[in-house]
Amino acid sequence: MATTTPNYGWPVPTSTDYVKDGATAIEALGDAIDATVFANASGLVLIKTQTIGAAVSAVTVTGAFSTTYDNYKIVIANIVASTDTDMKMTLNGSAGSTYNWAGLYQNYGTTSTNSGAATFGSWFLSTSGTSTVNVNIELQNPFLTSRSSFQASYANNTSNGHYRGYDNNAASSTAFTLVPSAGTYTGGTIAIYGYKK
Repeated sequence: MATTTPNYGWPVPTSTDYVKDGATAIEALGDAIDATVFANASGLVLIKTQTIGAAVSAVTVTGAFSTTYDNYKIVIANIVASTDTDMKMTLNGSAGSTYNWAGLYQNYGTTSTNSGAATFGSWFLSTSGTSTVNVNIELQNPFLTSRSSFQASYANNTSNGHYRGYDNNAASSTAFTLVPSAGTYTGGTIAIYGYKK
């Protein structure tokens, strides 16, 4: 007669169980451990990845946010801009001049420069330099009907920077869009992760 473990209640055989039932007992124990670990695990869960096409003037990522997660990590890797441009971001549930941001950037070998904007039409994420740009974004509450906030850091071949801000429009968003201030983007990937609750 099978029994269970004292802490998690996983099914385990006793010394009087039939040997012929061993495979079934191992399967039951494995399934129970898998379910417990999955339910209690924390950390990042990959939601989706998206490849950027050629010479696109805007990149919209749909199905990025949902009720499953409150907070997200977005990794933008190896985007190539057609010209030295600024990368901006908007949430699909928020329109108008409701974005606020501030931060600093530094061209390699020079002093830092502060910049920022209030009631703007988008968040500022990075400059693109003259080669690839990589951006890491931490995003809070985009799906909830509350103010969303972000922290972003970037690096390219000419500069690096850090930016933070919030959206004053408490709207629910399921998607976001990346827009260059000039030119187009080619190549690169966008990966969206959710922080498991």
